[in-house]
Amino acid sequence: MKLTAREKSELFGEGVVTVILLLLLNLSVYVLLDQMIESNPQLANGIFQIKMSLSFGPNHIRFWSWGWLFVCIMVILDVFVVYWRLMRRYRQMQLQHVIAELHYIANGHLNHRIPFQLPGEMQRVVTSINALVDSTLNAMKEERQIEHSKDELITNVSHDIRTPLTSIIGYLGLIEDQQYHSQEELLKYTHTAFVKARQMKTLADDLFEYTKVRQSTTPLNLSTIDLKQLLDQLAVSFELESQKKQMTISTDFETGPVKMEADSQKLVRVFNNLITNAFKYGTGGGQLILKAHHVSETMIEVVVANDGQPIPKESLKKLFDRFYRVESSRSKETGGSGLGLAIAQSIVELHHGKIHAESDENWTQFIIELPVTQEIKTSAKK
Repeated sequence: MKLTAREKSELFGEGVVTVILLLLLNLSVYVLLDQMIESNPQLANGIFQIKMSLSFGPNHIRFWSWGWLFVCIMVILDVFVVYWRLMRRYRQMQLQHVIAELHYIANGHLNHRIPFQLPGEMQRVVTSINALVDSTLNAMKEERQIEHSKDELITNVSHDIRTPLTSIIGYLGLIEDQQYHSQEELLKYTHTAFVKARQMKTLADDLFEYTKVRQSTTPLNLSTIDLKQLLDQLAVSFELESQKKQMTISTDFETGPVKMEADSQKLVRVFNNLITNAFKYGTGGGQLILKAHHVSETMIEVVVANDGQPIPKESLKKLFDRFYRVESSRSKETGGSGLGLAIAQSIVELHHGKIHAESDENWTQFIIELPVTQEIKTSAKK
């Protein structure tokens, strides 16, 4: 930290004043001692005897007088006092600079940091202040992101609810006003309203499920399961759907059981979402493969892959965002609420695992990494 010309002048002035005061004090003490010694012959004789008995060095150098000894001692003490006073004042100036920087930051300049380096403990104070401002700024950014996320959530939910609700009100309004010409037309109106109501219920259920699994305190009903058996059962349950979509669903497992500790119901929800998405969006594909194998003694990898239309690269990072859909419009033609993959990611994270997507011209894969046991991950997290 560089001192200003005014501060240097103040420091120099204080040093000069301190030296003058010390010289006056030393002179006063010297005069008092000299008068005391002259008025007391016994004290003067005692000092003379002490002076004669003291010698220094190989040449037996003796004190010329007690005054010179006093002056030497006073000079040493004066240097120490002047140094202490100047350092004390210098630290006060440093503190004033730090306070001024704090006021500047507090006035709204949150991107500013205390730029100077200080010796000793003051540098730790400066570093701590800069770190505190950084953490405060990050907290404010996270809060703004949360607020933006909430606003986005409300906007998306409002949009997805308003669209079917408008249709329901419209068709029920036609029925209420008896604006139909036949029983078939009446049934068409009621069926459309029923379908839209089911879409709203799906959205409400998915939204409730999403908010529930997003909480880190959500309990897991853990049990030891065999992923091979679980995925085999899912493959069988989706055979009819795969025939309708003209896709073959198959499995590919390592030899031996693939056992792990997990909440089976929640994992079933994850795989259901991924398989359903493959049927909906894997346009032009003919295969859907479920894979599971150990990548290490403590980790298992599960892959849900299809050979349908690839996902654009710019969409891969956004797949697990709430309400994000690869199609440009928020169309309901493919069904779903846009929360399926977000729910899947939250459930995987509850199991201390990871999920990501990869896609090329040959395969679109959703890759899940899960720990074999939850106890190891939980204790490590603590």
